[in-house]
Amino acid sequence: SGWCTSCRRGKSLSTGLGQTTADQSPPGQARRIPLSRAGRAPGPAAGPVLCPQETGNAEVLFMHLDLASLRSVRAFASAFLRQEPHLHLLINNAGVSAGGRTEDGYGLTFQVNHLGHFLLTQLLLERLQRSAPSRVVIVASRAHCSGRLDPAALGRPARGALRTFQAYCDSKLANVLHARELATRLQGTEVTCYAVHPGTARATVLWDRRG
Repeated sequence: SGWCTSCRRGKSLSTGLGQTTADQSPPGQARRIPLSRAGRAPGPAAGPVLCPQETGNAEVLFMHLDLASLRSVRAFASAFLRQEPHLHLLINNAGVSAGGRTEDGYGLTFQVNHLGHFLLTQLLLERLQRSAPSRVVIVASRAHCSGRLDPAALGRPARGALRTFQAYCDSKLANVLHARELATRLQGTEVTCYAVHPGTARATVLWDRRG
């Protein structure tokens, strides 16, 4: 069996919810694939994630993914599907609250938090179905309650602290709607989908503006 978890652009799984998520091995010796934007394995702080002696799991494989690039998402999915026959758990964990525009022309926050995950899930959906029973977990936020999805402004780069946080809320609402619609479409397939609020966490997502 296998599972993978995404982390946010420019950060490895060495901090925050990404590390905590990856530290929790599924039952047995499942093959774990933590993802990072950096073109190298996470640094020393990620020892518990990548070190078999710490995790008790030798099946840990690092792979590169940049959710701020849809080209990178497609390249990762292609590589994953070539080398991994099974996928039982996909955790869409990435989260940023930052201004700026991606190479695809979208706001950084909306693309990393939602569009990249949406595309990744769609590209891996057939493998999840073939590996059923399987799960998709989308790490959302209670901030979705303040989200507003305006089609005319969707994905537009945010400027200023208030608009940047609003973009974050909008992306979390998109996460929840994505999970609900995916769960509806996958009824009867043994692929289940969840949107979860992780609770208050001392993560860097809301004060690291570098993306």
